[in-house]
Amino acid sequence: MEEKKLSTDAFEWVYNKYIAHDPREIALFEEEHIKADIGQAVYDLRNEAGLSKGQLADLIGTTVSVIEDIEEADYEGEITSVVSRIATALHKRVEVRFVSEKGTESVGAGV
Repeated sequence: MEEKKLSTDAFEWVYNKYIAHDPREIALFEEEHIKADIGQAVYDLRNEAGLSKGQLADLIGTTVSVIEDIEEADYEGEITSVVSRIATALHKRVEVRFVSEKGTESVGAGV
């Protein structure tokens, strides 16, 4: 596995000490990273559209707390349907890609 470049030396030390050598911890770390990427994308799209969290929640028929949880990478529910509704409301589509660890190949699907 290719060594990850993390944002700070302290974070890199924690990753190497507690995560890097345990496949379960690596999987959990990657899951949290994906949730953070989704949260950032939703935040960026919402702001680009000029919407408040409440306005976006109303558009997709959910609550402000769901939008907050997604943007904070804290959402524990089934995220696929919520993200799909967000994309539809913002006239976007969701695209999933599997990228090799070296970043040279990818396989993806759009929804």
